[in-house]
Amino acid sequence: MSPSPDTQAASSQSDTTWGVEGGTTVAKPSVAAPARRLCTDCGLSRTDDPKRCGQACQFIQPDYPCLERRVHGRVRQRSNAAHQAQPDELFFGPYQQILSARLDPPAQGAQWTGITTRLAEMLLEQGLVDAVIAMAADPHDRWRPRPVLVKRAQDMAQCRGMRMGYAPLLSLVEPALAQGHKRLAVIGIPCQIYALRAIQPQLEREQGLEQLYVIGTPCSDNTTTENFHQFLGLISDRPQDISYVEFRADYKVEVRTDQGDQRLIPFLNLPLSTLPPDFFPLTCRTCVDYTNVLADITVGYMGGHGQQWLLVRNARGQAVLDGIQGQLVTSAPISKGKREGPVRGFMANTERAAGGLPLRRIPAWIKPLVNWLMPRVGPRGLEFARARVEMKAIESILHLRREAPARLKNMLPQHVWDLAARYGLKPATPPATHGDSDPVDTSKVRP
Repeated sequence: MSPSPDTQAASSQSDTTWGVEGGTTVAKPSVAAPARRLCTDCGLSRTDDPKRCGQACQFIQPDYPCLERRVHGRVRQRSNAAHQAQPDELFFGPYQQILSARLDPPAQGAQWTGITTRLAEMLLEQGLVDAVIAMAADPHDRWRPRPVLVKRAQDMAQCRGMRMGYAPLLSLVEPALAQGHKRLAVIGIPCQIYALRAIQPQLEREQGLEQLYVIGTPCSDNTTTENFHQFLGLISDRPQDISYVEFRADYKVEVRTDQGDQRLIPFLNLPLSTLPPDFFPLTCRTCVDYTNVLADITVGYMGGHGQQWLLVRNARGQAVLDGIQGQLVTSAPISKGKREGPVRGFMANTERAAGGLPLRRIPAWIKPLVNWLMPRVGPRGLEFARARVEMKAIESILHLRREAPARLKNMLPQHVWDLAARYGLKPATPPATHGDSDPVDTSKVRP
């Protein structure tokens, strides 16, 4: 029997205390994360062995080929004369299938339809895991994430919806194992999942981890909760009433309020050019894993074109998806439009921002026309997803060149340079490579 979490701190984890709220265990780290310029506070630095960050942090010297091989049994595939690979693995990482999907009926309070939390609920209902580590809302701020350990399927409802900010998700893993929860599922964003996968062999070897299911969500352009409140104040005169925000693949942001109002804001109408230069921290401007390639299954929106977007990456991911197959409506994703023009425009603006220059603003008179055109002729579906991944690769290179050039060689894996090559960005010196990291010609990828 596991010790009672409301009366006893987890053994061997003196820096984390526990509380129980409505049947859910809440971690309350008592040690602040060390101050580092490139840190998203994934939680590893708050454990008893923070030195592991040196080998496990995505922002130091990531080794994606090694971890892809360990997690999926292979690295992202390359086509050659003898083998026709999956066409989009350079962009999205290893996968077995890509689907557009929605939960039917949708879950109340979900960000989209509730697929992510439903997958975790199923694992608990079927007894495949002892607990799920995920994010819920802080009781005093609905936008602030806080890590929770969920042991009952019905308690996953609190994890529905989007949070904005940083929270030490991985600080729960070792205390959970110490309490006897040896079969875990973790829902996390890429920088959290990279660190988790890096320490997984140690958790199995030394702390008795028996089973791990990883449900990943794509992530980009995260910021502090305080910064997000500032953003809400720029798009509404009553930001305290906003209950829902979603950046959609149709070039609009959907905003809902507690009063039931709904508003769609075209991307071009967002006040992004008025945000301070450090609104998005350097970590999020240099992320090399938008699509969460080390998850067993990735659930997002980028390639879904109005629905959710699923990347089933391995047999564990397929098994998890099979558990709710009867509740899903699925279809093949679309791919329309051409990404190169928008990506080059993004690159030009990013070069200005990385150089400290103001962003170029589209004249007000032309915005309505562009807002009308982009959902109709711009990249959509998988082509939209490819565009976003290329944009992130370009953004990473340009900002590191400007702000942390010494990091370029070790922090950017080969696949980032492969993605950016068609836009003329090449390393001054060959990047650090690991395993199977041969350059790839992306000009042959077509919608």
